[in-house]
Amino acid sequence: MMNSLFNRIFFTFALSILCSSSAMFAQSDQDSLLGSARVVFQTNYGDIEFGFYPGVAPQTVEHIYKLVRLGCYNTNHFFRVDKGFVAQVADVSGGRTAPMNEEQRKEAEKTIKGEFSDVKHLRGILSMGRYSDPDSAQSSFSMLLGDAPHLDHEYAIFGKVTKGDETLKKLEELPTRREGIFVMPTERITILSTYYYDTEMETCQQDKSMLKRRLAASAVEIERQRMKCFP
Repeated sequence: MMNSLFNRIFFTFALSILCSSSAMFAQSDQDSLLGSARVVFQTNYGDIEFGFYPGVAPQTVEHIYKLVRLGCYNTNHFFRVDKGFVAQVADVSGGRTAPMNEEQRKEAEKTIKGEFSDVKHLRGILSMGRYSDPDSAQSSFSMLLGDAPHLDHEYAIFGKVTKGDETLKKLEELPTRREGIFVMPTERITILSTYYYDTEMETCQQDKSMLKRRLAASAVEIERQRMKCFP
């Protein structure tokens, strides 16, 4: 009886380690897909930063990144927060409080071909919203709040959250109401502003700054030696 109990405990422990390891490998694989561009949504509950998978969904990435650069997501909101499932950003055409100019409207009204892939829907993944037509995605997308394997190969994954999981956790704790299939927050979660940057450029700037400091230190040392040897 003791042996049987021990075997069950050992099996459960081994299974949990295996599942944990699989999740770690999946996360590592997803990180390797990230490009260097980053976008930050500044919400009234905190910042959320995300990156793109240009090799997985190039058309989707180009479209979303252009919408960000045009400022289309400013004053937009998260219309859906379903704890453990998704936090979904509204289509910018109807979700913003600020009016759009002609260039913004033209990009927002584009529909994007469904770029479905083998990347898994895990927590933190960005996945395009769409209607029943697989090629009907526009500007609405979800940030996964949990693993959702039933969405795999059905919705186009184009990136993942890189910073701000604590903000997503805050959103999950907000009061909600149900409207049909949607679980919606009772108060508006506003995207106050957005900005973007390139991690490779940031690294270059850091390297340049370090090089300048080293050159300055070298100049000081050369001058000190000159004063010592040639007073």
